[in-house]
Amino acid sequence: MLPLVRSVWDEPPPPDPPRRVWRDWALVGVLVPIALLEGVLRPDLPWRVVSVAVTVGLVPTLLWRRTRPLPVVMIVFGTTSLVPLLTGGDSAETYTMGYLLLVVYALVRWGSGREAVIGLAIMLVAIHLSIVSDRLAPADVVATFAVTFSAVALGGALRYRARARMRELDQVKMLEREQLARDLHDIVAHHVSAMAIRAQAGIATSASRPNAATDALHVIEAEASRALAEMRAMVRVLRRDQPADLAPGRRVTDLRQLASRGTSGPSVDVEIPDDLGDLPPSVEAAIYRLAQESVTNALRHARHATRVEVRVTADDTSVRLRVSDDGDTGSARPPAPPGYGLIGMIERAELLGGTCEAGPDPGRGWTVTAVLPRAGVAA
Repeated sequence: MLPLVRSVWDEPPPPDPPRRVWRDWALVGVLVPIALLEGVLRPDLPWRVVSVAVTVGLVPTLLWRRTRPLPVVMIVFGTTSLVPLLTGGDSAETYTMGYLLLVVYALVRWGSGREAVIGLAIMLVAIHLSIVSDRLAPADVVATFAVTFSAVALGGALRYRARARMRELDQVKMLEREQLARDLHDIVAHHVSAMAIRAQAGIATSASRPNAATDALHVIEAEASRALAEMRAMVRVLRRDQPADLAPGRRVTDLRQLASRGTSGPSVDVEIPDDLGDLPPSVEAAIYRLAQESVTNALRHARHATRVEVRVTADDTSVRLRVSDDGDTGSARPPAPPGYGLIGMIERAELLGGTCEAGPDPGRGWTVTAVLPRAGVAA
């Protein structure tokens, strides 16, 4: 039991809680007139002015319920517990104060474990004081605990769900990093193998061809420069110790293998310029994998699509990939978890210093656009 309590106590708050958004201001703008309207129309409301003043005065605390959950709980429940001292023990609560359940939910959803424990203890003390002072009828005790527990359970469930999704996203990104690192490892190994072969050839022919050593050194220098550039990229990602294939990775020209006539589905049209020149192997492998994933998603998820277009263009600084289809934009895309294909594509592009975006077209279809630096990722 003690390890469980300690684990809850040490639980950190969820990262990046949403700050005030327009929905929060709209909620405040709706609750204030509702509280005033209740004060006017409710005939059995005790201490009308005090009740409405407390209800309206606590509404702005909702604006800080995510970023400051514990102070908000202390203010709300401290105020509601002290007000009866001014009213001679009479309850000064309105139906509108049901919004306090949002404070309870936010405490468990966005607070740290320590804040949640302290805040729940404050709420239990406030409820106990209400029972002792007869402000809470025995018949209402069960309902009060049930409603409060429901808010706590909902906050805990959504907190757990968000944390599970975050772990899945981290896993997808890590797998993409590992895949990219393996690709870079294969590329560097290929360059080193070429250097070794040229060095051996230069040594073997140096006696009969004195210039062979010089030619070999030029080739080794070029291969070494490429290998060092790829190694600078490789140290920025992670990989597991797995055997690597010493053959070079996929190239942009391999995209032509994705083309199809669409006999059993949408046709795939691939257009690659002939003047791409020499691209870093890491960029070529990334372009291929991004295009492959985009085409796979289009063939799998684009409803009523008849055509998928793959276009690669390049200028002096960047390489641009565009994959689009003519399917219905109303279909559920990108694919739902656990695929996370788009997340992996974005991660791979960002690791190489580029960008990747996906979304519906204005009229019909879906487009994935990736832009990568032509020189490869910087060191």
